[in-house]
Amino acid sequence: MRLPLQTFSELVQNMAAAVQSAATQSLDVAVGSTLRALLEANASLGLWLQWLVVQVMQMTRAATSVGADLDSWMADFSLVRLPAVSASGTVRLSRLTVGTAALVPLGSLVRTADLRTFLVARDANIPSWDPAQLGYVLAAGIGSIDVPVIAQIAGTAGNVMAGTISLLASALPGIDTVQNSAGFITGMDAESDAAFRARFQNFMSTRSRATQSAVEYAIDGVQQGLHFTIQENLDASGTTRLGNFLVFVDDGSDYPSTALLSAVQMAVEAVRPLGSTFGVLAAQVTAVSVSMTISTRPDIDRGSIITDIVNAVGTYINSLPLGASLPTTRIAQICYGESSDVINVSRILLNGQAVDLVLTPTGALRLSTIVVD
Repeated sequence: MRLPLQTFSELVQNMAAAVQSAATQSLDVAVGSTLRALLEANASLGLWLQWLVVQVMQMTRAATSVGADLDSWMADFSLVRLPAVSASGTVRLSRLTVGTAALVPLGSLVRTADLRTFLVARDANIPSWDPAQLGYVLAAGIGSIDVPVIAQIAGTAGNVMAGTISLLASALPGIDTVQNSAGFITGMDAESDAAFRARFQNFMSTRSRATQSAVEYAIDGVQQGLHFTIQENLDASGTTRLGNFLVFVDDGSDYPSTALLSAVQMAVEAVRPLGSTFGVLAAQVTAVSVSMTISTRPDIDRGSIITDIVNAVGTYINSLPLGASLPTTRIAQICYGESSDVINVSRILLNGQAVDLVLTPTGALRLSTIVVD
């Protein structure tokens, strides 16, 4: 319902008209008169009451409430706002002396120059992980090791560019340097009000249904930033299997954690059609090596332009959804868009070939290396 709100002047005019119509003689409502002062005082109270009504209406409707008020409204339907997601990625720990073994304990801290801190996380799939010592072992004779890390504070503040994690914040005997070769882009702030409202609409449209939309909504509610695709009537080997469907998940990391895959499994189990079976698998990640040659104006700082291009191309590739192809022309477009000083982009190679990268619907791309001449 649209409220018939009035301005201060309209309130005074309407009250003056009402008083005059009830009087038997002309009334003095000029500025400074006693009656005018009473009317303006009442108009001020009316504005305040209008504001209270607007506030109440705003807080009691999902379309207009914000923040904690929207959370309270959604709580009546047992919906909660998706929390912030911590950025994650891989760092390389190196040392100068390789004579003895070194241990990188779980929870060790590394950070950027502006004090954004990351913790060493557990990944049992990495061969150097030692469950007995709860850490990664850098064997004698080996100069470096790659370990997964996760931002200490969730949110986009954990997204950093390549090469910015350069400080050891924990005492790590036998380790001298740390460096991240790729940027971190998986950090996300808590779900916005607009996204929360959109998810509520999907929630209402998928109740009491065992449809693909219901499965997709269940996966969307696990964590922000998930990319996924659903394939029906196939098993994990790609063989036709009626009544079975597969969910391929990508969270922006090189490999989704077993905890995340289990969470998706539980969410889908709650809404899957009766009599059907399914599996939840990690997306098939393809590493991408990019090389190109750019020509720039001779009177500009070529180094800074190359840095901007490397960061922009890496961010674009790592943020592509599942199954998205990577055209070489898109790489050129990004280069031209980064600076008007770029004159030409040529010899673009993706994994050593001058052709577009085309993936299956279950594939995801991750930037491995990029060389700009």
